[in-house]
Amino acid sequence: MVRGGAGPGRRLESAIAWGLRNSDGVVALLGALAVGLLDLFGGDLGDNVVSGATLLVLAAVVYGSLAERRRRVVDIREATEGARQALENLASVRELAGVDLERALERARQDTDRWVFKGGTGTYLRAVTLPECVQEARRRRRALTVKIDIVHPGNEAVCAAYARFRGTFTNRADGALGRNDTGWSVERTRKESYATVLAAAWYRQRLDTLEIDVHLSEVAPSLRFDVSASWLIITQDDPQRVSICVERGRPLYDYYVTELHHYREQAVKLDLRDTEPLGDDPTADEVRRLFEHLRIPLPTAFSDRDVSDIIDRALHAENPYRR
Repeated sequence: MVRGGAGPGRRLESAIAWGLRNSDGVVALLGALAVGLLDLFGGDLGDNVVSGATLLVLAAVVYGSLAERRRRVVDIREATEGARQALENLASVRELAGVDLERALERARQDTDRWVFKGGTGTYLRAVTLPECVQEARRRRRALTVKIDIVHPGNEAVCAAYARFRGTFTNRADGALGRNDTGWSVERTRKESYATVLAAAWYRQRLDTLEIDVHLSEVAPSLRFDVSASWLIITQDDPQRVSICVERGRPLYDYYVTELHHYREQAVKLDLRDTEPLGDDPTADEVRRLFEHLRIPLPTAFSDRDVSDIIDRALHAENPYRR
């Protein structure tokens, strides 16, 4: 029976491999040993023999020096390549401020067949992203996949946490909405989130090639993520901070795509495949039945006027980035 230890063949292979890796030293050692033995047992050596042996030793030393230099060059090239890759990764993250942000979002929408959003309530998504992506998919007669992750409107605690977070900063974009409730409250957060759900259901009923999923999170986010087929854009509600974008193919893009998928897996997914029919101008009763069907009923305190406000936010939202 053959045991797992190293046999004679294995030891011989290891010795040969070691000799090849250290050939410069082996040659020098053998040359010096040969000269020494000849001098010890063979009497006087001729000048030619001594000179030849000396040259042999020197050649081995030079060979070893060149081999070491070659190894160092390889190490330097590897280090340089690593530094170059790190610089490319850093250069792939671009900062956005002011009008650059909306231009980046516009570029991300161009020729994309998918969109992933994670954020608070999705105002810009309803106002610009969703209608324009649907319009382009309809024009090109192609499929469109949209995944939305927003705060759960039925969870008052998470809506309160998000309202507090939004109230921490002065969001100048709120004034552009033209509504009296420019401040953030639990009620407004719930309405905005319900409006995104309504918009998703409404657009799905009007485009057969639209595959749209809505996930309701019970954790209030502090960042917004928009991911297209070619770009990742991360924004914040604090106007003093810059936004960033990352091109597809960079590690950071892939990291966040995986992370966003992980977040969605922990959220409540709504089934929009067979929802209550919605007219072009949905009525309050249609909207109430929709949310009942989705098992996120509107609060009993919401009047028909509140429902009309949700419909307006869903289908007639204004671009919050418009100046």
